[in-house]
Amino acid sequence: MNKFRFHCLQHVNYENPGFLKEWIENKNQILTCTNFFNGDNLPLHEDYDVLIIMGGPMGVYDENLYPWLKQEKKFIGESIAKNKKVIGICLGSQLLANVLGSKVYPNLEKEIGFFPVFKKSYNFIMSGFPESAIAFHWHSDTFDLPKGSLLLASSDICQNQAFSYNSNVLGLQFHLEITESLIQGLIKNNKHELIKKPFIQT
Repeated sequence: MNKFRFHCLQHVNYENPGFLKEWIENKNQILTCTNFFNGDNLPLHEDYDVLIIMGGPMGVYDENLYPWLKQEKKFIGESIAKNKKVIGICLGSQLLANVLGSKVYPNLEKEIGFFPVFKKSYNFIMSGFPESAIAFHWHSDTFDLPKGSLLLASSDICQNQAFSYNSNVLGLQFHLEITESLIQGLIKNNKHELIKKPFIQT
């Protein structure tokens, strides 16, 4: 049986594929990574089947601070055009929205901690997803839904928590991949964001 080749775009060392890595390895599939923080090169498109775009503290428009963002956006656009399976998580979902022509901007409130998300659609992607589920969040930005996409999930403070585009693109604002060690890394590197606000947990 052919193995699926997953490739991960990672922006900071403390936001890795987490539980997704465990799942891929348990299924005896292949996972490779481009670590932009180490100056890694991007792969050839023929060398992977599924692209996973991770989160990070930077914004989609921070190209002056992170010059590789421009190259990454071009690569993501090419991946979508080549009909690769593409999954974006947190910053990854914002990059997908930006590449697909939508605006990314600050949300009404930062959303940090465990809060419910609610199913909005019943397509094949959401077939096994409950009507509501507690998910982990750590984001300050949100985005407009790309034209032609389908809203899959929302939270109380963030309307666009998940969307699909065509049959090959999935954007998740919440952190499906989260593990205890990932949470510890986020707290260690971003604890200045943990201030008293309605949608920020201690």
